Amino acid sequence: MTTTALIIDDEPDIRELIALTLTRMGLEIHAAANLEEARHLLEAYSFDVCLTDMRLPDGNGVEFVKTIHSMHPQLPVAVITAHGNMDEAVDAMKNGAYDFVSKPVDINQLRKLVVQAVTISNSISKRSEEASNDNTDTDVANRPVDSTLDTLSKRDPLRADPVPKLAAKTLIGQSQPMKELRNMIAKVARTNAPVWITGESGTGKELIAKLIHQHGPRADAPFIAINCGAIPSELMESELFGHKKGSFTGAVNDSDGLFKRAEGGTLFLDEVAELPLHMQVKLLRAIQERSVRPVGGSDEIPVDVRILSASHKDLSVEVDQGVFRHDLYYRLNVISLRSPSLSERTDDIPELVEHLLHRIQKHLPSNQCTSLSHDAMQVLERYVFTGNVRELENILERAVALSDGLVIDVTDLGINTESKKSSNTNNSNNLGGAVRSMDDNERERLVAALEAARWNRKAAAVALGLTYRQLRYRIEQLGIEDNDRGAA
Repeated sequence: MTTTALIIDDEPDIRELIALTLTRMGLEIHAAANLEEARHLLEAYSFDVCLTDMRLPDGNGVEFVKTIHSMHPQLPVAVITAHGNMDEAVDAMKNGAYDFVSKPVDINQLRKLVVQAVTISNSISKRSEEASNDNTDTDVANRPVDSTLDTLSKRDPLRADPVPKLAAKTLIGQSQPMKELRNMIAKVARTNAPVWITGESGTGKELIAKLIHQHGPRADAPFIAINCGAIPSELMESELFGHKKGSFTGAVNDSDGLFKRAEGGTLFLDEVAELPLHMQVKLLRAIQERSVRPVGGSDEIPVDVRILSASHKDLSVEVDQGVFRHDLYYRLNVISLRSPSLSERTDDIPELVEHLLHRIQKHLPSNQCTSLSHDAMQVLERYVFTGNVRELENILERAVALSDGLVIDVTDLGINTESKKSSNTNNSNNLGGAVRSMDDNERERLVAALEAARWNRKAAAVALGLTYRQLRYRIEQLGIEDNDRGAA
């Protein structure tokens, strides 16, 4: 099946250069000098990829991208911009463009962009075929792809599966927020635009980033994640961009940075709000120029990576406070995707509990607990999870350790049963203080029981109505030691 491209540019030299490049890759080319010609071609032919200039004699490229996106939502459109005009490129991607290429056109970058766009186009076509025909042709996965495209792209464009279906195996839950999230992942995976993932701590932002990567055309290339708050500021530049031997004390060899290690793939910048201002400037330049300069180096090194980023902080507030650059925020927040909190999808808790318990039990003896009691499940459904899914997993791990039977009960959960899901999450600081107060009260109660039993743990456990293992676990969690004797 022939791969077809539409090129729209009013400069004959640019049209000819792009057409020649794509023809050598095995594509069939149709070219237009203006938007009117392009509209006629779109009516007459079916295209796999479109490249359009941003400034045309009879209209604006961004408006045309909107038109194509509304009429042909599955068609990847890449825009051609003047060198350094990143604002136009960002505006186009916000309105549905797949990616951009700057003038003068870099042939290698153009070829990679087209391969990725065709991969997306073909995978979408395949999914549409499968949706409309339950009796899928058994030879569909063996259909030939143009030899040049096949050489350039390790990923067979026809082997991708529907993103929502696959994501459901990892993103647990059938609530409306989760269905919407899976649909958004399916959409943004088809683009090359930077994605800004927002959400509270513990909601799985890195997992979302991985799914975007895994279901896009870069899936066979590296996915590199970095927590920007976990690396000392003086080492950040070297970590991101690499360094040359002798560029600083301890640089005994040349080193590739994370940008270079993610070549062809995806770089996920978690907690990007923690970047110091001087690194924000350097990151902005790397994104705009699509190149990096290693510490101690004199040459720019081209890089081809997709940028995904996240933070639990509200970057718009950080921008207003002057601690995060507005221009970098604008570059990172081309597409925004929000990860819902657990309080927004409490209907998913039973399914999440089952999934997490199954994962926890893989590392435990077969005679340990396998389920929650009805009362324990109700407590979890009412509980305010300030730490979201991560907190739920921690509670279940603790409950498995404390439980003596096959069923986890309310007392095994070790949480504040008075916490209601109707509680205002703005009172999280008050809740944290209440939890600390509970811990202090429990500590005093345990120490008092140990004192009364002359620090005989088994006798104290009986007096408290706990098993010996439960008492030992709580002693360890609360840090009760022999020097607490006499503290009650």
